[in-house]
Amino acid sequence: MRIFLTGASGCIGHYLAEALIQETKHELFLLVRNPNKLKFDYKARPGITILQGNLQEIEKYSELLKTIEVAILAATSWGGAVESFEINVLKTICLIELLDPKICEQVIYFSTASILDSNNNLLKEAGEIGTDYIRTKYECYSRLSKLALASKITKVFPTLVFGGDENKPYSHIAAGLPDVVKWIDLIRWFKADGSFHFIHARDIAQVIKYLVDRPPSETSSRQFILGYQPTTVNEAIEEICAYFNKRIYFRIPLYVWLANFFIAVFRVQMAAWDRFLLNNRHSTYQNITSPESFGLTNYCSTVTDILKTRGISQTEI
Repeated sequence: MRIFLTGASGCIGHYLAEALIQETKHELFLLVRNPNKLKFDYKARPGITILQGNLQEIEKYSELLKTIEVAILAATSWGGAVESFEINVLKTICLIELLDPKICEQVIYFSTASILDSNNNLLKEAGEIGTDYIRTKYECYSRLSKLALASKITKVFPTLVFGGDENKPYSHIAAGLPDVVKWIDLIRWFKADGSFHFIHARDIAQVIKYLVDRPPSETSSRQFILGYQPTTVNEAIEEICAYFNKRIYFRIPLYVWLANFFIAVFRVQMAAWDRFLLNNRHSTYQNITSPESFGLTNYCSTVTDILKTRGISQTEI
């Protein structure tokens, strides 16, 4: 099978490429801007081609794309507005349109769970007040149903992504985790209303590899929210405290109305999207997918697993 992968130099991309190289015999074409950023061994076996370039010049690969059977679109732009729209919408749609519907068996498109509400429907606020990244992901998703390959597009929506090590770049949230846990002596005295899902990039790679070899039927659901079962903010704090053997004697509630009061009194400048998240603290979804959903074993499942895989020692604080 001929697979075209974008975004291989990112955190998720590294895990994807490594899994496809080590665990399959598929012919891989990896589009990367800077091959020097690749920390996996792309010379490990035959059938791996590095294409130095980016989505802005995707038309130059039009002849190759006509021969591709599976396209995995993990590349993204985080901002600003002009670049995000060009990469996340225009060039992503262009790439899909360059694929041959008679040859292409599946497009796996990476979106974000941030554009969905708790019932897995499009969240209108994401399209109206989201960041450049979120608004463009919302816009691209809205256009997919109009494409010739619409029935073959599998949409994946990662929740909070952890991952990275000495051989892979860290995700944004994993990179900042050691600094966050240093505040656990203070954080443990507070409790807050909120819940969320998270997932490790290695488990995302497991799911994608499974979908590559076993694509959903064109009549079944082709949307997958990637994450483990939800955890509350308070449960996460308790698990971190247990990991570091920090006892919790009492906890002070943090009320949203109080936060909004101080924001108003001190005239704190807050983006509309950030205020929306403050007032909508339960980022949870229906029918969450992880490797366990397909009878596989999750690499991570708990906050403790995330701390361990991040290399954070129990004696570190």
